[in-house]
Amino acid sequence: QVMEGEPYYHLGHRGTRQRALSRHWGWHMRLMRDPEVLWFEQQTLKRRTKRGASVVPTDPWFSKQWYMNNDISPDLNILTAWSRGYTGRGVVLTILDDGLEKDHPDLAANYDPQASYDFNGNDPDPQPRYGDGDKNWHGTRCAGEVAAVANNGICGAGVAYNAKIGGVRMLDGPIMDVVEAQALSLHSQHIHIYSASWGPEDDGRTVDGPGELAAAAFHRGVSQGRGGLGSIFIWASGNGGIHYDNCNCDGYGNSIYTVSVGSVLGDGQRPRYSEGCAAILTTTYSSRASSDVQIVTTDLHHRCTDKHTGTSASAPLAAGMVALALEANPALTWRDLQHLIIRASKPAHLKAEDWAKNGVGRRVSHYYGYGLLDAGLLVQEAVAWAGTRPQQKCSVKVLQAPRDIGSKLTISTDVFSCSRSIRSLEHVQVQLSLSYSRRGDLVVALSSPAGTTSTLVTVRPYDTSQEGYKDWAFMSTHFWDENPEGTWTLHLENRGDAHNTALSLLSPGQLTSFILHLHGTDEDMTSRRSAASATDGCLQWDKEGACEECGSSLYAHQRSCLPYCPPRYYGRTRSATAADTARVCARCHPSCYTCQGASANNCTSCPSTRTFKELTHTC
Repeated sequence: QVMEGEPYYHLGHRGTRQRALSRHWGWHMRLMRDPEVLWFEQQTLKRRTKRGASVVPTDPWFSKQWYMNNDISPDLNILTAWSRGYTGRGVVLTILDDGLEKDHPDLAANYDPQASYDFNGNDPDPQPRYGDGDKNWHGTRCAGEVAAVANNGICGAGVAYNAKIGGVRMLDGPIMDVVEAQALSLHSQHIHIYSASWGPEDDGRTVDGPGELAAAAFHRGVSQGRGGLGSIFIWASGNGGIHYDNCNCDGYGNSIYTVSVGSVLGDGQRPRYSEGCAAILTTTYSSRASSDVQIVTTDLHHRCTDKHTGTSASAPLAAGMVALALEANPALTWRDLQHLIIRASKPAHLKAEDWAKNGVGRRVSHYYGYGLLDAGLLVQEAVAWAGTRPQQKCSVKVLQAPRDIGSKLTISTDVFSCSRSIRSLEHVQVQLSLSYSRRGDLVVALSSPAGTTSTLVTVRPYDTSQEGYKDWAFMSTHFWDENPEGTWTLHLENRGDAHNTALSLLSPGQLTSFILHLHGTDEDMTSRRSAASATDGCLQWDKEGACEECGSSLYAHQRSCLPYCPPRYYGRTRSATAADTARVCARCHPSCYTCQGASANNCTSCPSTRTFKELTHTC
């Protein structure tokens, strides 16, 4: 073929092996002797790697993002998702909060005005209100966790750093049902994911949830939002731990339409503020064990902070990870995502006394749901996921006449009518009406036919209310994928102190209504194979059992195979010979945080204690 605009010709010959690494002697001699040929060279295969295409961002504070930069094990495994090419491109999220600093230099390039509104000031601009001690920083911090721009020399990187981000200003003024409903249904064909870190008071005595309009907005969101696939609502489980609160008394976190996210510290301990309940689906980090290192994100006045924390810091990390999954598979429904989140959450090192295996062999806890969310696993499962069959709902009215509760009451029921339509459970709700002398003394639990017991509400010592529960729906995710067939048992028990127990015997309280709502599908979900049960990709081990050679496009690092090289390492082929294509992670110079080679002038970013010199590529 003639080469465009060049006096050269590219000739191919059937007799010469494609991509030959040595020259063909016969043709070489003939062309050398031909007076018409001024110059020729046999084309051979050259090894080239993309420069700067490292998976690890070069942002100056990425080295402080311990929850995603391999500093702790396990982290959220974000680098694996990025190494597969998923960075949130094409996904739109909004943060329902106190505003968004849209001109922040680490957010501006990803800011989406279509995903933003100010319901406190009734205008399209979500810019937060300054002054008054600058307390409206929350929304801006949550947004940076999701979508802070990467590789721009500012702050750190968001989990989904190529996603579009908007903000809804709604918490900086009177909050009414109508405002919540408008926020939850804002541009629901444009916005994919709504992240919220608010709810009723976390004071350990409130039982409250969405009003009529907000409840309708949730339902409309999952049935009509995102082209009918359903809006995704990510919710923080709550910070009421210090008041012994339980998130099943919060009707936002315990809605079947929201993904409730718990918190854990870097060392696997439960934070003091973290609130447990059976509605929590998954968990992300909120701060390191020592409180001086927390979550890195954008802050007001174009600044950065490494001091963001609480369950309100955990939910946006999960929202960013869900954005990566939606980029990997945009056809996922709101229910598909909950199935995937469960499969991509791992108990890991998360510490709690209540870890228990459910009827399908998954470990689950009231503090962490199914465990720590793994972004690499989430996108891997998302790509391979075949959609779930339609949601089935079956409700059983269990109580025919009121029953005295006293200090203890147990009620069992069979659900024959449901096992025809539901083979695998998803959410299970228990809707109760009861009176009690002191509401917070009552522990409510549900046991499934498979032997799983889920505590629906724990003792809440500050809840002295005599109101009881009025048609309150408790929710549990712990029976997921179990077969509902058989006997279900509801347990009510007074676990308050002795004085209250005596009181309850005098005025025992009554259970007036108990409806069991089972949600699920007619498919046997346990027969689905996990996409992640593939091997780790190692082809050859050394005597110590460390991996020497990995499968295609994986790098040998320490004892395992990774799809990327972590910070302080760079990827290269094991040896200089073209025939050896094995890839390894080699060490950067100690002064670099990320690099393209072993010397001190191959740095691409620096540890947070050093400054990057652009001209010399040194730290």
